[in-house]
Amino acid sequence: MSCETVQRDLRCFFLKPAAVLTLFLSVLVAAGCSFFGPELQSAEGQIMGTWYHVKWSDEGIRSAPDEVRKGILEQLQEVDILMSTYKQESELSQFNQSAVNVWFPLSEPTAEVFDIARRVSRQSGGAFDVTVGKLVNMWGFGPQFKPTKVPSDKEITHALQEVGFEVLELDVSGRKVRKTTPVYVDLSAVAKGYAVDRVALYLESLGVKAYMVEVGGEVRTRGVKPDGVKWRIAIESPVVGERRVQDVLELKDMGLATSGDYRNFYEEGGIRYSHTIDPRTGKPIKHNLASVTVLNPSVGYADAWATAMMVLGEEQGFNVAVEHNMAVLFLVKDGDGFKEMATPGFKQLTGMPKE
Repeated sequence: MSCETVQRDLRCFFLKPAAVLTLFLSVLVAAGCSFFGPELQSAEGQIMGTWYHVKWSDEGIRSAPDEVRKGILEQLQEVDILMSTYKQESELSQFNQSAVNVWFPLSEPTAEVFDIARRVSRQSGGAFDVTVGKLVNMWGFGPQFKPTKVPSDKEITHALQEVGFEVLELDVSGRKVRKTTPVYVDLSAVAKGYAVDRVALYLESLGVKAYMVEVGGEVRTRGVKPDGVKWRIAIESPVVGERRVQDVLELKDMGLATSGDYRNFYEEGGIRYSHTIDPRTGKPIKHNLASVTVLNPSVGYADAWATAMMVLGEEQGFNVAVEHNMAVLFLVKDGDGFKEMATPGFKQLTGMPKE
């Protein structure tokens, strides 16, 4: 039954009993007609060790909400099964176990993520490096549990010999990679952002004109909600043990990623160890930068850069962000509170007052 037929017949049903009208409206919904205007649909669940939340306007699309939900989950599951370090059967795990100096074939998604990682690694001077996986594991933030003791300087020096993006030879067009030394690649600092981009592109392929996709705090938006209101995204205050909003941004056609050291850490001997490992020193970061929020149309790039900025720290990170004309907000520990440092690009995109 077409929408035109249903809407024509509706004029007759207005003269009939309410029970019949109720039945007809059920048929109208089943026929996929947006007679009462576009609605906001949603999907949520768990993936990649975190939660995902997706909202989209059904205006102008023929796919049923349940069909879209299924497609969203399939996109996320593909990224997870390809790039997880927690799944031994994943493509990434297979590469980490592969032989040295042998070309390893990559799927298109994994090749794209490797390419993002290489670009950000070069532009950040090595502050972002996916080959840091061995050190992440050594410090207890990988698939293994927390170490029984803090790694020694000797162990760190030895591990650093197998860290550095230059040990990877990447052929993006040929979709293959090989390592010149044993290496453990960890794509967790870019995979969630890339997964957001994949879902966004999937929704756009269906004709969706407005959406909000969020995976583990990484977000991408397009258009506005059916009521004309922009998507409002909260930036969490980096307070340990609390959930508090620092800022609320109104985003349209933009991606956002946040990285911080206030959720994933542990204490040993009275010393706090952050999950963010500096690939240049082999040790957890130690500075006053509490969190970084990066705006970029590509959430994959924003995700990787947020981690790079956390490694660089507030001063060096701010200078690099300005140099590359990036939109970045730094939240720096300042006594009992936090000081905001926003780049000109961030102020321009968000309408933040220019001091």
